Amino acid sequence: MANPHKTAVIEDLTGKFRDSSGAVLTEYRGLTVAQMSELRGALKGNATFAVTKNTLAKVAATEAGIGDEVSALLSGPSAIAFIDGDIAQAAKGLTDFAKANPLLVIKGGVLDGKALTAAEVGKLADLEPREVLLAKLAGAMKASMAGAAATFNALPTQMALLADALRAKVEAGSPAEAAPAAADTETQD
Repeated sequence: MANPHKTAVIEDLTGKFRDSSGAVLTEYRGLTVAQMSELRGALKGNATFAVTKNTLAKVAATEAGIGDEVSALLSGPSAIAFIDGDIAQAAKGLTDFAKANPLLVIKGGVLDGKALTAAEVGKLADLEPREVLLAKLAGAMKASMAGAAATFNALPTQMALLADALRAKVEAGSPAEAAPAAADTETQD
């Protein structure tokens, strides 16, 4: 019969693997409790940081359907950052903390069921925050819409100018050119 405590831990980890958008696996050997608290604060609500036993984490990852991606990373003392918020911000918090505290080693991770290397986690950290990316997208969309509006606005204006130029040309044209046209219409009647 399985230990009820271990079963509860596995169920909790399985739920975290399934519910989070990603997970970053780290090695925390040598970090103090104060440093771990500092790391949890650096994640700013974008991720929860949990120290876990590798065997329990492997079972939970397998139950969550990402066992192949995670099991190779679960060696040595492992801690997992389960990302719930902005992925880029969580990755940035982890990499910044790892730069300041070399005892935290980022092993890799999983994002939407795909395995990530430590270098790919670093690339995620280099992304701008979600709000900035959305603002840039909105600005680009607004600029393209403004360009389209200016083009559509210019069409009637250009048509009016063209019609006015044609009218001025006809009025300024010689009466001899207008007379044969009038004569042609009289002979057809």
